[in-house]
Amino acid sequence: MPPVGSVLIGDRAFIHQARRVRKRFGGGMRQAGMLAAAGLHALEHHVHRLKDDHQRAKRIGDALAVMPWCARVMPVETNIIIYDLAGGRSAREHVAQLEAGGVRCFAIGPAQVRMVTHLDLDDEGLEQVLERLQRIHR
Repeated sequence: MPPVGSVLIGDRAFIHQARRVRKRFGGGMRQAGMLAAAGLHALEHHVHRLKDDHQRAKRIGDALAVMPWCARVMPVETNIIIYDLAGGRSAREHVAQLEAGGVRCFAIGPAQVRMVTHLDLDDEGLEQVLERLQRIHR
């Protein structure tokens, strides 16, 4: 799911024009209640286990930090892992390679990748991710 919120800064005329363009392209959420319901469910049922997501993310970040094809891992403080690829590697190709092995992630720059741990990633899944990262060659 793409990000839901956004911030737009500009004068009144610019904001007005941006809103018109957004509407032309189908913007204007009619299903915001569905997203709100999902958020409420998460707050009511899953906050206690967020630390598990954060710990799993930290393990992935630590594993990435020693990979020869990884140039840098941003500090992992939550369930989000962002890393830069080394040696001119393409993030799109890297993501495709991981996807072929069952690991979903996103290219967020030409050589930058974002991973997120979540409710559906258990310890067994974490071990599979770590093993698949080990299989990637320079």
